[in-house]
Amino acid sequence: MKTIIAITLMLAALPTVAQDIGALTAETKKSVLPLAPKVVAAMQEAVAEKGVAGAIPVCKEQAPALIKEKRAETGWDIRRVSLKTRNAERGTPDLWEVRQLADFNIRAANGEKIDTMEKSEIVNIDGKPVFRYMKALPVGDVCLKCHGPADGLEAGLKAKLAESYPHDQATGYTKGQIRGALTVKRPL
Repeated sequence: MKTIIAITLMLAALPTVAQDIGALTAETKKSVLPLAPKVVAAMQEAVAEKGVAGAIPVCKEQAPALIKEKRAETGWDIRRVSLKTRNAERGTPDLWEVRQLADFNIRAANGEKIDTMEKSEIVNIDGKPVFRYMKALPVGDVCLKCHGPADGLEAGLKAKLAESYPHDQATGYTKGQIRGALTVKRPL
């Protein structure tokens, strides 16, 4: 009898968890997703004004500063991650993020649009519930200027990238691939 009551209570809680995930996802997206177009717009503006090499500080400094501001505002752990990192210190995914990025790549290979790819989940970290959210970031035209095929990058740009990112792995992309993801951890 105790088993039946326990199962009934667990099943009754499932719709609440689903609603919580939906509400958490909506709130997270509303707060965090506006960062991506701000970075793209800043990159486009910097490329137009200063050239491609002159725009490197947008990704290296301005994007992390925007994320840092949002982290301070929300108290959430927010990062950009990739399977091919440019800045390993900031952009190396944890195991959960690696799994999601791999899943995003499989979904993209099966024809799903990258703009729709996201993952929301409540997980336990150190025995505490944490809401995790991840949104795939596609390679756009402006991204290709620094993240495209390495043999297509001009020598001066390659030198500047090597100076800024000595362990860079983030080249070789084509338009429409998944560059990485915006990822969020929110303690509950």
